[in-house]
Parts: sequence; C-alpha cells; structure tokens
Amino acid sequence: MVRKAIIPAAGYGTRSLPITKAIPKEMFPLGLKPAIHYIVEEAVQSGIEQLLIVISNSKHSILDYFDHSMELEAFLKSKNKQHMLKLLELPNIDIFYIKQHHANGLGDAIRLGKEFVGDEPFGVLLPDDFVISNQTPALSQLIEEYKKAKSSVLGLKQVKQEQLKNYGVIQGTPNSDLIEIENIVEKPKQDPPSDLAVIGRYIFTPAIFQCLEELKEGVDGEFQLTDAIKSLLEIEPVYGKIVSGDRYDLGNLGDYIELMKIMSREQSLE
Repeated sequence: MVRKAIIPAAGYGTRSLPITKAIPKEMFPLGLKPAIHYIVEEAVQSGIEQLLIVISNSKHSILDYFDHSMELEAFLKSKNKQHMLKLLELPNIDIFYIKQHHANGLGDAIRLGKEFVGDEPFGVLLPDDFVISNQTPALSQLIEEYKKAKSSVLGLKQVKQEQLKNYGVIQGTPNSDLIEIENIVEKPKQDPPSDLAVIGRYIFTPAIFQCLEELKEGVDGEFQLTDAIKSLLEIEPVYGKIVSGDRYDLGNLGDYIELMKIMSREQSLE
C-alpha cells in the first residue's frame, strides 16, 4: 500500500521569470485555485494519506494556503457570509513540510524525505507536471502497477525528438503493461535512447534513498534524481508506465494558458 508522497516545491522556477521572483510557480492561479492545490488533490484521489512538501525560504505562501485562516473565517461569519466558507475547504490530507535551504536539485529535495517515508514505498509528484485524465489520476495509475510489480515505477510519455533534450529518457523492454527499464539518460544532447521521457510522477521503494545518499553532482551541477534511478537499476528492477491522459507543463507558457482555460471551465461548471 502506498500511503505517503513527496511534492518537491523548492525550485526557483527560472523558466517563468520574472513573475517567480515574487510568486512561486506552484501558486500560479488556475481558475480560482493555485496550481499546487490540484496536485494535492491528485494525491488524495490516489489514496495518499500523508504528504511532505519540500519548500524553500521564499515559499511561505504555500504554507499559508494550506493552513486555516481563523481571522478570515471569523470575518465571513460576522458578515453572514457562511456560504463562502466552503470556498476555503482544503484537501483532506495530512501535510508536512521540510525546507531545502539550497537549490541542489531534485535528487537532493527527495533525499530530505527519508525520515518521513521510513521503510515504505512512496509517491513523488512534481508540481509543474499536470496530467489531465478523464479516468484514473496519473499517480493512481502508477500505484496500481506497483501493486503488481512490487518495484519502483516511473511515469512515462512519448515526447517529440527535438524535446527529448529536456527530459530524463529511458531505454527499456516492454513487459506486459510495463516497460522494464535498462538505462536512463538525463537530458541527452544527442542520440537519445528512445522517445520515452520520464514525467513528474513516480512510485519508489525505500531503496532509492541509498542511491540518493551516494549521489554526486550531475548535469547542471545539481544532484539529479535520474542519476539515483540509474544506481537503483543496479539494485532492483525499475519499471516504466506510459501514463494515460494529456500532459501539460506549468513552466511552458502555452501549456499554462491551456491549463487556465481547462480549469476555469471546470470551475464554472461546479
């Protein structure tokens, strides 16, 4: 059973500058809710009971958003606007926080969750990756495959050749509904091993932490999760699952605008 998950949300959001100098990318509005609200909802819908959000010193707005505002609630009650209290309802999940004091990469951020995870399998949801599915949430799709494989499962999507340089790209062999991963390359500049890129959804066994603790600086001088996954391949099988649903990248302006339309339309129907 996968009960815990980590959301790494400590990055600078450099692709979305200058707005991210003041507003965390995770707090970009999608309709009347911030982006990270939907990621937390996906975790809840996937059966996650406890969530660790990795933040930086400049991300206090995330903490404020997922906290109760007693002052605002009292104000609404005093003005006979109790009907608006439902707008303040938060996803029903236990949320914990830890700070990543330096932007040392995704691998370093997830390593900070070792004590939180303990000896359990856990999920990872990157808050700038959205998968809109009419059926099963992306993380839930991976959890279902983990139940069968009992090994780490990475979310995959086919990506255009010219865009593979921006992703971790896998080499693998189809195995039933999964792909048994044989190698993974971070941001290949040429000759990518396939057209299957890892997107921001993962299920890991606790063995990943041994690999994370032994990490050395990789691409861009950061501690790359991809390098830890490559080490994990030497310890146990790792599988990939092509996730069903439409993927959107919050850091891509065109994708963000499209997400705004989708989420605004859904909220107008509520």
